[in-house]
Amino acid sequence: MEWFLGIIAATVVFFSALFVGAEPIVFELPRPMIVEEKAEVLFGGDLFFDRAIRIAMEEHGPDYPLSCIAPTLQSVDIVVANLEGPITSADSRSVGTTPDEMGHYTFTFPTSTVGVLFRHNIRLVNLGNNHIMNFGRDGLLETKVLLESGGIGYFGDPDVSESERVARVTIGGVHFSFVNWSDWTSDKTDHTVAQVRAEAREGRVVVVYTHWGEEYVPATERMKRLAHDFVDAGARLVVGSHPHIVQEHEVYKGSHIYYSLGNVLFDQYWEAAVREGLLLKVTFDRNGVEAIEEIPTELQRNRTVCLLKSASSTLQEAGVF
Repeated sequence: MEWFLGIIAATVVFFSALFVGAEPIVFELPRPMIVEEKAEVLFGGDLFFDRAIRIAMEEHGPDYPLSCIAPTLQSVDIVVANLEGPITSADSRSVGTTPDEMGHYTFTFPTSTVGVLFRHNIRLVNLGNNHIMNFGRDGLLETKVLLESGGIGYFGDPDVSESERVARVTIGGVHFSFVNWSDWTSDKTDHTVAQVRAEAREGRVVVVYTHWGEEYVPATERMKRLAHDFVDAGARLVVGSHPHIVQEHEVYKGSHIYYSLGNVLFDQYWEAAVREGLLLKVTFDRNGVEAIEEIPTELQRNRTVCLLKSASSTLQEAGVF
């Protein structure tokens, strides 16, 4: 009997402690994890690894030309740019030539370029341009094999149908479709517009990356009409390359159009317009563009590219969004 009374007394003391000056016992149920759908993508213009750039890579190592902007390239989820020529095991035809000599504008990049791209976070490249076929279809096929084996995605492949030229990737929970328009490799404008519309209807964020226009001059009226057509079809962003200079920026129906970002890396130095390029650090959510940071760059005569000393600008802070 005494042991039973002891148990009762201990129980009374325990429950008294719970309610008299003691902290309550709180049970928390696990909460569902909320995944924020955000992606930071850095866009650049033309990437070139032949002629003087190739020589610098051989002398200083393959990573040398992009070493100055490496931290910027690593600051985002992925970098997207135009690959201005095939990557092949063939010897260069342009190294050592002058502009008036045969081969000066026939490009091929060394196979080490694939590793350079990967190490610098350039994981998606556009192939729809005027130099990708410089070494014929064999050069294009070798380029694709090398990119795939090196973990680099691509879009704008001129060797497949329009629907297969699209890179459909998910970054940070955001579902993208990267569509190329090229004045040299695309079929018809209405084909590309139809593809943009189809991708947008699937609820994907559509980015049209173009290779178009005329070199070293402002955007043409034709480029502007095309860009508007792409936005009308559902593109959330239009980014351009090929003119080798930074061209106009326009906001059309709420979508941003950068007609040309100029050069990321090239061996062009004769005036500021060709030396100065523009990187775009774009923040996306599932509805499209949330913010854009413009990051100016400058080609150096030592064959590197560095950030321009002037401050970058964030369009969100400027009240654009």
